[in-house]
Amino acid sequence: MRILVLGAGGTGGYFGGRLAQAGVDVTFLVRPARAAQLERDGLVIRSPLGDAAFPVAHVTADALPALAAEQPFDLVMLSCKAYDLESSIEAIAPAVSSRTTVLPILNGLRHYAALDARFGRDAVLGGLCFISATKAEDGAVLHLAPAAKITFGERDTPGDRARVLALAAACVQAGVDHVASDVIGQEQWVKYTFLTALAAATCVMRADVGTIVATDDGAAVVRGLYDECLAVAEAAGEPVPEKARAIALSALTQEGSALKASMLRDLEAGQQVEAEQIVGDMLARARAAGQAAPVLAVAYAHLQAYQRNRAG
Repeated sequence: MRILVLGAGGTGGYFGGRLAQAGVDVTFLVRPARAAQLERDGLVIRSPLGDAAFPVAHVTADALPALAAEQPFDLVMLSCKAYDLESSIEAIAPAVSSRTTVLPILNGLRHYAALDARFGRDAVLGGLCFISATKAEDGAVLHLAPAAKITFGERDTPGDRARVLALAAACVQAGVDHVASDVIGQEQWVKYTFLTALAAATCVMRADVGTIVATDDGAAVVRGLYDECLAVAEAAGEPVPEKARAIALSALTQEGSALKASMLRDLEAGQQVEAEQIVGDMLARARAAGQAAPVLAVAYAHLQAYQRNRAG
């Protein structure tokens, strides 16, 4: 399997890097400055699961069309921030032929409409990941916690699962924790409901889970957020199973927990956040289903105010 990974930052750098480290045919599509860094230092990973530094194949946008024509890619892994989706689609387009599969592992679900419109629904797998990773100032991929799991599958009734099984085999070769799922829609909503509640709660409170639930009404606010998200999933025809609900709610209300959303880390750093694509999209889906979602509305208004202040 020949794989193109957009970018060599935290998420793409980690999963693509582990695959490349194990001998899978992986090329990173990067900007010129990152290409020079990879040429000089190789890809550096610092992780609780093992540090590594090794050379990787990489290509810049100007050279991608010729490379893809000469050696077509079987799969393109898309791991950009959701607000960079439009430019990312343009970046990978020269590598997507009639035989190429696109695997997005972005947060949320909103991106599928744009990917389907550009590449066709059949070309786009369902995907998600659980990882806390970022790129350090020196270019190293920093994996911040032991969890590093990728989930993928056919979005429609599974027929020929060859491409899913091929990617699963590559993950096995690399020792990457993965799930090749026959119910990817359910997996996506399990994560989306949890992530939205976590992002909304920790951003609006500017605090981790443990600090929030230590307040008089914090746990109730978090439960309210999660309930609103669960109602959206049910209206979409993808109710979150009871076991998954219990696991998520336990994590969202655990006393003393240092858990916070990556969106809060971005907000604390003064960076752009995926407010519209996660919290805003969940709120829009609730309203489209005729559901009241007052706590989500407060959280999204807070995030919109942050974005406006940031933009000056």
